[in-house]
Amino acid sequence: MEQSEGEATEQVVAHPEDSAAETPTAAVASTSAEAPSDSPAAADESGAEESAEAGHAATASPEASEDTSAPSASRLEEEGDIAADYVEELLDISDLDGDIDIEIRNGRTYVSVIAEEGDDRLRGLLGKDGKGLEALQELVRLAVLSATGNRSRLVLDVAGYRTERAQELEQLAQEAIVKVRETGEPLHLRPMGAYERKIVHDVIAEGGLVSESEGEGPRRHVVVTAGV
Repeated sequence: MEQSEGEATEQVVAHPEDSAAETPTAAVASTSAEAPSDSPAAADESGAEESAEAGHAATASPEASEDTSAPSASRLEEEGDIAADYVEELLDISDLDGDIDIEIRNGRTYVSVIAEEGDDRLRGLLGKDGKGLEALQELVRLAVLSATGNRSRLVLDVAGYRTERAQELEQLAQEAIVKVRETGEPLHLRPMGAYERKIVHDVIAEGGLVSESEGEGPRRHVVVTAGV
């Protein structure tokens, strides 16, 4: 039976203990099924990444340069508080420990769950290739949407995964720059999410080359070229 977006949001957000009662992994797995890639938060993420691509190409039309006003600092702080409360409750239910840090930068809320020294249990939330973390992030964004009525581009990190991943992506982008300069041929990178593509686009732009995204859905990936 199909569910409307509002029904799906209410089901997932209203009772986090229902989705996390068994194990953290089970909670994240159920989120993957109920938070599709075309959800409002995912659409906002892709839209932001496409705007960044337009900026790198420096050929965006006047219409493309228009954007809605950035969320206020108070709204971002509210997002962080709601997200932190939700994550804290999920951790309590799952019998996991972690400190929660909230940071506001570049018009976006960043919530990090920091593991205690020597405790690796939080990494069980990451899933293969970070897919569990992406699902959990979507669940948190839905919690914010349910509480405020506003879509969120909040970024959730667990056990320093995104920091580690960003370093890997920066290295990948640098290697791509070297290879494209050597061969002069376009280079297709492996598929990745919008947030990770944005990191790659920034490094490529700083290196003086051109990048854009191609493909749809899970096949969307960055293509690096030498430009004209």
